[in-house]
Amino acid sequence: MGEKEGTPSDDKATSKPRSKDRPSDLELMKERFSKLLLGEDMSGHGKGVSSALALSNAITNLAASVFGELKRLEPMPTERKAMWKREVDWLLSVTDHIVEMVPEQKSIDGNLMEVMVTRQRRDLQMNIPALRKLDAMLIGALDNFKDQKEFYYVSADANDTRGEKWWIPTVKVPPNGLSEEIRKWIQVQKDSVNQVLKAAMAINAQILSEMEIPEDYIESLPKNGRASLGDSVYRSITVEYFDPGQFLSSMDLSSNHKILDLKNRIEASIVIWKRKMNNKDGKSAWASAVSMEKRELFEERAETVLLIIKQRYPGLDQSQLDVSKIQFNRDVGHAILESYSRILETLAYTVLSRIEDVLYADSLTQNPALASCKRSPLQSSDSDPLNLPNPKEEIEKLCAGPPQSMTLSDFMGWNLEKEDEEKKDSGGKSEEPQKDEGRTITKLANIITNKKVSYLEKLENLGGLRSPTGHVW
Repeated sequence: MGEKEGTPSDDKATSKPRSKDRPSDLELMKERFSKLLLGEDMSGHGKGVSSALALSNAITNLAASVFGELKRLEPMPTERKAMWKREVDWLLSVTDHIVEMVPEQKSIDGNLMEVMVTRQRRDLQMNIPALRKLDAMLIGALDNFKDQKEFYYVSADANDTRGEKWWIPTVKVPPNGLSEEIRKWIQVQKDSVNQVLKAAMAINAQILSEMEIPEDYIESLPKNGRASLGDSVYRSITVEYFDPGQFLSSMDLSSNHKILDLKNRIEASIVIWKRKMNNKDGKSAWASAVSMEKRELFEERAETVLLIIKQRYPGLDQSQLDVSKIQFNRDVGHAILESYSRILETLAYTVLSRIEDVLYADSLTQNPALASCKRSPLQSSDSDPLNLPNPKEEIEKLCAGPPQSMTLSDFMGWNLEKEDEEKKDSGGKSEEPQKDEGRTITKLANIITNKKVSYLEKLENLGGLRSPTGHVW
C-alpha cells in the first residue's frame, strides 16, 4: 500500500520540473496572447498600450530573443529556428481575422445576386506571404554557410581596438586569402541578401508612409522650416541652384548620430512645409509668408536629400517621425506589417554586415595597408542614389532570378550527379514545377496597400521606394 501511495507522488515530483522547464506550446501561446490582451500591463489595471503597439513590440522582442546580434555566419540552432517559426506564426495569425467587406456574385434560388462577403484585408493578403518568403530566404542564407571551411572566428578580445563592435568575433581567413571559388560564392550570397534587404526596406517604407502623422509629433515641431533645419542647412536647401550631392558633401556625416540628426530635421521640415501649404488662409499659426511654388520646391529638395540619405545609409536607427508613427498607430494590420518587415530588414542588414566582415578580412590578406584605415559603415552599393527599389520589383527579382538558396555544395557543383539522376527520373514532368513557381511569382509580385498617397507617387517617379530603417533590437 505504501508503494502504491508513493508512486503517484513520485510521478508528480518528476513531472512538475518538466512542465516548468519545458512548457507546452499551448501554455506558451496562452502566455503570449495574455500579454497582448493586457497591453503589456501585467497589473491588469488597464494602463497598457494599444493592441497595435503590443503586437509590434511582441514581434520586435521575439526577433531580439531569437536572433540577438547574430555575431557569426552559421546556421541557426534547430531549437531557435523552430521557436521563431512557431511563435511568429502565432503572432501573424491575428492577420487572418482582419477582414474587409467585398462584393461577390452568388446564385440564390437560381438568381445571380451580388452579396457582400468578408475577405482578409488586401494589403495583408499580399504582403504577409511576401514577407514570409523573405523570412525563409534569410534563414536559408544562414543555413548555406554550414559547408564552408575556409574562414572561422576567434573570440573577441576586451582590448580589441576595432571600435564600437569590438565584442563581435574576429574573422580569420587563410594567409593567402579565400580561394577564388569561395570568394565568388560569398559574393552570390551577398547579392542574394542585398535583394532581400531592398525588398524588406521597400515594404517597410510603404507601410510607414501610410501611417498617419500623430498630432503629438506635429505639436512638438517649430512653426517654420528654418527653425527645424537651422540657418546653415536652411540656406543650403533654399539656394537658387541646388545640387543634393553637393549639399550632402557639405554636411558633417561623420557618425550615425549626426546622420540621424540631419534625417530627423529634414523629415520635420517636410512635415512643416506640407502643413503650411495646406493652410493658405494666412490666419493659422502654420500659415506661410513664402509663395506656394517656392514652398513646394523646398519640400521636393528636402525629400530628395532624405531619399539619398536612406539609400546611402540603410543601417540607420528609426527617425523620430517613424518612432512616433509606430507608437501612436492604432491599425493592427499596419503594426504587424511594419514590425515584421522592419525586423527582416534589420536581420538582412546584419547578415550583410557579417558577410562584409569576411570580405574585409580577405581583402586584408591582399592589401595589409587597409588595416591602418578607418573602416566605414556598410553603405548601399547602388550607383544611382535615386534608383530606389519598390516592393513589387524587388520580389519579382528574388523569385525570377537565379536560385537564391545556393549552398556551397550547389555552387561548387558537388550535387550535379544527384540532379542529373532526378532529371532522368522526372522525365517530361519538369515543366509543372516551373508553372507553380510562376504562380508564386505572380502572387508575391502584387504587393499593395490600402491607400494611394501623393508622397508615394513622387517616390515612384524617382524609381521606387526606400525605407526609413528601424532598428530597435
